Amino acid sequence: MARHLFLCRGAKVCICDNEIILLTEPAVERCPFVESFYGVSEIDEEAVRRIVRYKVDHFGFCSPKRKFIREKVVIFGSSEIISACMRLGLIDAAVVVCDGAGTVVATDAELVQGIGSIMNGVLETSPIKEVISYISSHGGEVLDPENASIDQINGVRHAISMGFKRIAVTVIAPNSHIIPKLRSLPPNDVIVIIFSTCNTVVGENEVKFLKEADIVCASASQTVREKIGPKALIQLGVTIPVFVLTDIGKRLVLAYIQECEEPLLISRVKMPFILEDKQPVSRRKREE
Repeated sequence: MARHLFLCRGAKVCICDNEIILLTEPAVERCPFVESFYGVSEIDEEAVRRIVRYKVDHFGFCSPKRKFIREKVVIFGSSEIISACMRLGLIDAAVVVCDGAGTVVATDAELVQGIGSIMNGVLETSPIKEVISYISSHGGEVLDPENASIDQINGVRHAISMGFKRIAVTVIAPNSHIIPKLRSLPPNDVIVIIFSTCNTVVGENEVKFLKEADIVCASASQTVREKIGPKALIQLGVTIPVFVLTDIGKRLVLAYIQECEEPLLISRVKMPFILEDKQPVSRRKREE
């Protein structure tokens, strides 16, 4: 039986044979991004089901009809930054995760954006031959096509063995403990750039791992805003801040900004820059 397990608004969700099952309640009660993108003002279990159903019906998420949307979906998304830097020749390959395929080593910028544009934080997935076939014919190599396993460490190892020198890798919050291992993997002539993503469910124990990433998306996490935000060299965005922690991250982001056609405000501020009325509201914070 096909099984896909992932995070959506902090809820753990399972799709089993096209049935959407919520295993935990959402961690977020309100989010300006969700309201603007999905038209959902109050996030409860039914809202999460509607969001997931929309992604399945319109984008083929976790299905053989999976669409690979190449257009920019969010201005400061990880896939948007990685794909732009690949086009600029600053990143050679990206180790990412795709529903229906697991860990993927991608060398095509449009494939990276196509995978990441509709992604949630995938925890577990089952192989979908149509998805694997598309990836294999569009500049990607699925690490484990038989099982669609998620293994970012071995994905980076494989990318290194393929001869790539500048490798981006995405890591979601529940797997953040692997970040120190990823940091120690590459030989001296290889650079691994770590994008920490899908961090709504980050707890205090994961903060020490996120500090070793290059670029950290705050998602809806107050913990990330409070603990990681002050260490940022650059902050991208306000509603869902992205914190750039290292010089290599800074160089990539500045190169990405040069490619942006959207108008941007650049200002010198004390980090993090937070406007309370524009932040997601966590269920825990509302209860307090």
